[in-house]
Amino acid sequence: MSLEMVTLLYNQNTGMPQEEEFYTRALLDIENEGISSQVFFILKQQGRLKQTPAFFQNRLKENYEKGLFQNLLIRNQMNTILTNFESQSIDVIPLKGVHFAENYFGHIGARGTSDIDLLIRLQDINRAIEIIKDLGFTLEEEQVPGHFHCSFSKTIPGSTIPLVVEIHWNIVRENTSDFRIDDLWDQSVQVGSFKHLKELSPNHLFYMICLHGWRHNLDSTKYFIDIIQLIYILDGQIDYDYLLKLAASHKTLKRLKRTLSIVYHQFHHLDEVKELPFKIKQTKWEYQNIKGLNQYIDFIDYQLFSYDTVRHSLIELVNLIWPSKYELAAQIGEKQTEKSLFGMYMTLYKRRLTSVVKVFLTH
Repeated sequence: MSLEMVTLLYNQNTGMPQEEEFYTRALLDIENEGISSQVFFILKQQGRLKQTPAFFQNRLKENYEKGLFQNLLIRNQMNTILTNFESQSIDVIPLKGVHFAENYFGHIGARGTSDIDLLIRLQDINRAIEIIKDLGFTLEEEQVPGHFHCSFSKTIPGSTIPLVVEIHWNIVRENTSDFRIDDLWDQSVQVGSFKHLKELSPNHLFYMICLHGWRHNLDSTKYFIDIIQLIYILDGQIDYDYLLKLAASHKTLKRLKRTLSIVYHQFHHLDEVKELPFKIKQTKWEYQNIKGLNQYIDFIDYQLFSYDTVRHSLIELVNLIWPSKYELAAQIGEKQTEKSLFGMYMTLYKRRLTSVVKVFLTH
């Protein structure tokens, strides 16, 4: 999907298209991207939903209502988890999810979600995991050396897919940064009357959302929407100078600058909302339209040159050549138990070689 729909949502100087064909194509892309709830709610808030064809409105509403129902189920499960953490004096910060939808999109149904992401202090991980297991969740993804989360899943009534809970102790890989998660905890804010339920400060929330978008190389419109929504909603609460200094100390500065450069390059009007304090970094990044050699130039830039130190780049290079079994499974789309480690490596290298050959044959 092009980023035209995101432009329509956030640059109201852009008129709504009149051609029904546009909305037919847009619906397919919106559903593939999983952003029906955001598009529906934002257009409705702006009073522009009725400027779209009836079939477009009805389909968005139908998807929104499905997402709302799922979010309500997820919130119920999350509240149970948070109540148990509170009773056991375990500090917790919800990341994204229904909490994010309510606070920054204006309604629990305004942003679809499918899982629960919780940040826990490292010393509380084992206790938190025991509570998750006691609530009927089973281990789906183990704690992997060098990574920053593990996950559990459970089938819940009324939902066709299992609910996944990810327990985080960090938000970036520990061996490719100098990230200090205590910096985020120290400025976290207590929620309501809870003693142990907290939320990230506005600056740190924006920082986390940008790094999350970077981790996926902004390969979906949902990452753009999250970042742009916060720029509009938080406005004066985001301090770019502070964030750049923080990222420099965490050795995540290139990641932050790359992400913001791409977002601001695609949506020039954001400078009128909140000016970027540095020159946009030029990349070969293109939204799902990368062809030929540009794809590999961007891949190398993203994969190896998004790091602030040579040491971190070398670690990532080694990881790229010899990924862990967990990362292998994720990259080739197979369960870790389905093949031997050697077989998984052969599948990965075969796919990579085939992809490179196709590029040169069509270039």
